[in-house]
Amino acid sequence: MKHHIALCALFIGAIALTACGKKDGAATAADGAAASPPVATVDGKPISRELYDFYAKNVARKPVAELTPEQRDQILDDLVRLYIVADTAVKEGLDKDKDVAPAIELTRLNLLTQAAVKKQLGTPPTEQEMRAEYETYVAEQPKFEYRARHILVATEPFAQTLIDKINKGASFADIARKESMDGSKTEGGDLGWFTPARMVTPFANAVTGLEKGQMTQKPVQTQFGWHIIKLEDTRDLQVPDYDQMKGELEKLVQQKKVQAYLEELKKTHKIEKTLEPKVAEAPKS
Repeated sequence: MKHHIALCALFIGAIALTACGKKDGAATAADGAAASPPVATVDGKPISRELYDFYAKNVARKPVAELTPEQRDQILDDLVRLYIVADTAVKEGLDKDKDVAPAIELTRLNLLTQAAVKKQLGTPPTEQEMRAEYETYVAEQPKFEYRARHILVATEPFAQTLIDKINKGASFADIARKESMDGSKTEGGDLGWFTPARMVTPFANAVTGLEKGQMTQKPVQTQFGWHIIKLEDTRDLQVPDYDQMKGELEKLVQQKKVQAYLEELKKTHKIEKTLEPKVAEAPKS
């Protein structure tokens, strides 16, 4: 195994540790030495068995016992090199570098946050919790979904000119293909089926205010430009059943628990924000 390949795997493995879902943890060198004999020493500083096993498992993606002696030795060599390089970096003051120090601190914060959240969540959501989340989800969904066409142009006067042409008999789809700036122009402006939540608010409000077959008589402005919208059809929204959504519901319940946990923690701490707001620049004369 080439050293540069091994070191790349090592760094990738180090990043992967933050996503590890088991109870394994990287003990400090001192803690590891107390728990079991070290696997190596670097200038007298021990590398613990616990750290080695944790690192090896995340790099190799398999238990240490399943590795060949050569693989185990290569992983140890990589870990030794990490110690040497890291020790050199500290001696050179790189751990205080303006880019490195914040990254180290964020890594520490992320690992501790994940550990705290995992401990707080404990067992998976119950069936009752997921059923309640499903009922909430269903209640929040719109009753209908819509199929519409639109034409997107840069200015309001031009949009109004196109509306007048369509009102006089011009084909909406043909004008969309010729004049629209949107990618849907190749489909004659057809956007397919969608719920209002998928669209920006002015567009969604315009669509829901139309009757089937009706077109907006005034251009609708969004951050993308000026729209002419024609409602083609509506239909009842088909909400996935509970069994189809169980995986997503479990995540939703867990996310809400985490959010509630974080909000409760904030109440137990005194927080003073001293970040100065950005001062608006004075207008140029």
